[in-house]
Amino acid sequence: MIRKLCSITAASLLSFSVLAADSYTIDSHHTFPSFEISHLGFSTQRGRFNETSGKVTLDTAAGKGSIDISVNTASISTGLKELEEHLRGKEFFDSGQYPLMTFKSDTLSFQGEKLVGADGILTLHGISKPVHLDVEHFYCGMNVIRLKYTCGADAVGTIKRSEFGIDKYVPAVGDEVKVLIQVEAVKD
Repeated sequence: MIRKLCSITAASLLSFSVLAADSYTIDSHHTFPSFEISHLGFSTQRGRFNETSGKVTLDTAAGKGSIDISVNTASISTGLKELEEHLRGKEFFDSGQYPLMTFKSDTLSFQGEKLVGADGILTLHGISKPVHLDVEHFYCGMNVIRLKYTCGADAVGTIKRSEFGIDKYVPAVGDEVKVLIQVEAVKD
C-alpha cells in the first residue's frame, strides 16, 4: 500500500512539473529574424525574413524550456527585389530545395527567472550546426492590445555562412553573419 501511494505521489509530482511549463506560439506579425553581413568591406548589408512560425515552452521558475522555430527562406526581404531573387537562388539560400531554416533548443540559460541565452541546433541549407544565441532583452506580461499573456525577446548570435555551405563570394562578401532576432510569442 505504501509503495503504491509513493508511486502515485511520484507520478503526480512528475506530471505537475511537466504542466508547470507554459506553452507559447510564435506571433508571426512581431517576429522577424534578421541578419547583417559585410558587403565588400564598404558597408553592412541587412535583411530579414518575413515568415516565422514555431513554439516555445518556458518554465522560468525552474530555469527550463525549449524553442522550436521555422523560418521560410523564400520570405527574405532586403528592400531590393533583384537581390532577394538572387539570395533565394542556388548560390545562396536555395529556397526551392531548402524552403525552411530551423532552430531547435532545449538548453536555455536563465539568470533568476530571466532568459539570457539559448544553445541549439540551426539547420540551414541542409546542414545542422550548434549555435549560441545571447538574449539581450526578455520580458513577459499582458499584451494590452491583444489581451493575451505574451513573452518577447531580442536574441543575437553570429554564424559563419560557409559552415552551412553558403560560401559564394567569401571573403569579399563577409563569411561572418550577425543574426538578430526579435521575437514575440503568445501563451497558448
